[in-house]
This record gives sequence, structure tokens and C-alpha cells, in this order.
Amino acid sequence: MDGSLILFNILNPPVLFFFLGMLAVFFKSDLEIPQPLPKLFSLYLLMAIGFKGGYELAKSGINNQIALTLIASVVMACIVPIYTFFILKIKLDSANAAAIAAAYGSISAVTFITASSFLEKLHISYGGHMVAALALMESPAIVVGLILVRVFKEKNGEEEAFSWSKVLHEAFLNGSVFLLVGSVVVGMLTGKKAGKN
Repeated sequence: MDGSLILFNILNPPVLFFFLGMLAVFFKSDLEIPQPLPKLFSLYLLMAIGFKGGYELAKSGINNQIALTLIASVVMACIVPIYTFFILKIKLDSANAAAIAAAYGSISAVTFITASSFLEKLHISYGGHMVAALALMESPAIVVGLILVRVFKEKNGEEEAFSWSKVLHEAFLNGSVFLLVGSVVVGMLTGKKAGKN
């Protein structure tokens, strides 16, 4: 592997700011970002990612290859939490194993952006529809994680009410997923018009 490539990844601004944050915690700095700002940045980032994905989908259209990619993304988001859960269940209780498994099955927008930047730096093109795949991978992993918790829940004497409507509502309509999917739809609907502006 080329040393300059490793150096490029380490000297990438998001990675350096991550390390800066780690140093602030390590040295017990009083550095603090005011609470509304991280939420605003997250919402803006999700909106921009979703819109770009929708725009790219509108521009390229949905063909067999893109449809298969999107279907594979959803299938992976369902399968990864299942096998991860059983590996983690060896050492962890059901709730913690399912939570970590759902996190592995889902996808991180920050990881996606870092990988996209990496590919762009290497001049490797990728389809804009991958952003739509990002949006589609959020909810299935969460739902599978919740199902795993419910099915493999350790009995601790007290039964709590379980509502599928609440689980599905939270998985598909929580703010991040709703904004990401909604932004993809807005990007698709305004695709060609937005490209001219």
C-alpha cells in the first residue's frame, strides 16, 4: 500500500477533527460545541446527502443495475445485524448484542462521506445512487435489531408491552431517517430542475 495514501487519509480534515476531539477529551479540555449546533450540522449533512442522492438518481434513472444495488443494500442491512448478533451474543446479553448488531447493519453518514472523499481523491467514480442506498440501509437494521431483542429477550420476571406500530414508527419515521429519505425524494422530484440552477 502506498504510504502517501495512508498519509492522505490521516491528514483528511474530518479525521483530524475527530482526533482533535479525542485529544480534548483526553486532556479534559472544557471545549464544548453549543448543543443546538451539532444537531443543525447533522440535519444539514443528512439533507445535503439525501438531496444529492435523489438528484443523481433522477439524472441517471433507475435501471436494473441500480435496482439490484438498492435491493442488495437493504438485504445486507437485514443480514449483517443477524449474524453479528449471534457472534456478540457469545459474550453479551441480548439487548447489548442487538444494539451493537443494529449499529453494524446500519450505515454511518460520516463513514460514507469519508469513503466518498477517499474514492474521489483516487479518481474512482461511483454512482450517485449509492446515497439512496445509504438512506435505505438505515431503517431495516434498526427494525432487525429490535426484532432480535424481542425474540431473544432474557426473561427477568416482568413482561413489558411491545407495540409493533411504535417500533416501526420509530424505525422509519425518526428524524434522521425521515429527513434522509425525504431529501432523496426531493432530489428525485427536482432533479433536472435543480441541476440547471
